[in-house]
Amino acid sequence: MKSVFIVFNQAFTSRVEFMLDELNIRGYSFFEQVQGRGSVDGEPRHGTHTWPEMNSAVITIVPDEKVDELMQTVKKLDSRNKAIGVRAFVWNVERSV
Repeated sequence: MKSVFIVFNQAFTSRVEFMLDELNIRGYSFFEQVQGRGSVDGEPRHGTHTWPEMNSAVITIVPDEKVDELMQTVKKLDSRNKAIGVRAFVWNVERSV
């Protein structure tokens, strides 16, 4: 199993939820009001007057065979509007209960 952590501008919330539904990924945890800045060229998202936008994030645990399809779909979503930005990170899940 793999854990996939997806960070995105709050403007993409419904699109990310739709993407998970379309890929039949049922289980996830959703984080609102995520602050940060992209490591390459991302603008800060702090919910302040200077940087008013905010991110959200989703973490899901999926079978290994789902990872490539999920990552490709995230990449397509990101390519639709580079300024809004969507990033995904994958790591191994050693155990779960």
